[in-house]
Amino acid sequence: MKNATEPAACEPPDRSPQKPQFEIPAGAVDCHAHIFDPLGLSEIDQQRIYSPSVATLEQFNQLHKKLGITYGVIVQPSVYGTDNRTTLAAVAESGDRFRAVVVVDQDVSVAQLHDFHLAGARGVRVNMLFASSAQLDNLKQLARTIQSLDRGWHIQVLTDISSHPDLESLVTGLEVPIVFDHFGHMPLATGMKHSGFQSMLKLLAEGRCWVKLSAPYRITACKNLPYTDVTDFAQALLKANPQQLVWGSDWPHPHFNGVMPNDGHLLDELKRWIPQTELRNRILVDNAHQLYGFN
Repeated sequence: MKNATEPAACEPPDRSPQKPQFEIPAGAVDCHAHIFDPLGLSEIDQQRIYSPSVATLEQFNQLHKKLGITYGVIVQPSVYGTDNRTTLAAVAESGDRFRAVVVVDQDVSVAQLHDFHLAGARGVRVNMLFASSAQLDNLKQLARTIQSLDRGWHIQVLTDISSHPDLESLVTGLEVPIVFDHFGHMPLATGMKHSGFQSMLKLLAEGRCWVKLSAPYRITACKNLPYTDVTDFAQALLKANPQQLVWGSDWPHPHFNGVMPNDGHLLDELKRWIPQTELRNRILVDNAHQLYGFN
């Protein structure tokens, strides 16, 4: 019986993705997606803020076949907490085509991270949307452990960059690569002149962070595709450093209450932001292979 306080189920993704209107290069990588398997391999967090729609590995593979994507990165979603079994099982079933980004406790050991590495993980995700001094301390401790692992791992940060008055100091204190989710998750209405965005641009230009061109629908003021207000934002990031940008679908688009985008049309947005084929292919292939260690 459903708990009366259980969050409502998310809208499922569009089950009829359209083929992108540009040629997807061989070896392209979707660097941000989630698997929500109804079989119950992972324990679901009773304190979660959303209930995900079903999003199986089979459905994800069908999506990639339609889009022409070769590789994928499964990111551990918040609803599973630190129970990474569903995420890692998807990677295990996919041979060398997938990597994982896991969520761990702050006191995780190097040995545990090594086991995750053997299972296909290449990074740790930290949710800092509600940043605090305790979270910052935990982030530094986690970075030290990852550095001790010495396997080229990164920390993927989910945060609204406009909420950090000193973003540069945050990154400077961490001796591992930092990847910002979803364009930095700053609402575009905040404006490109905001100090948070300008700090991220500076860090990117100096090669001190990576940025995922993912989930533009989470930052746009547009109610539907095309997300025209994202173009200048994306091109500013491209101008700063095209070598440390990657793309992700954010499939199945959990915890999103707007108009559900078609994944093929969503990928077409990348072409609109970046019409240059060479630069676009670098983001889809070369950069992603470097960050996640694909062959």
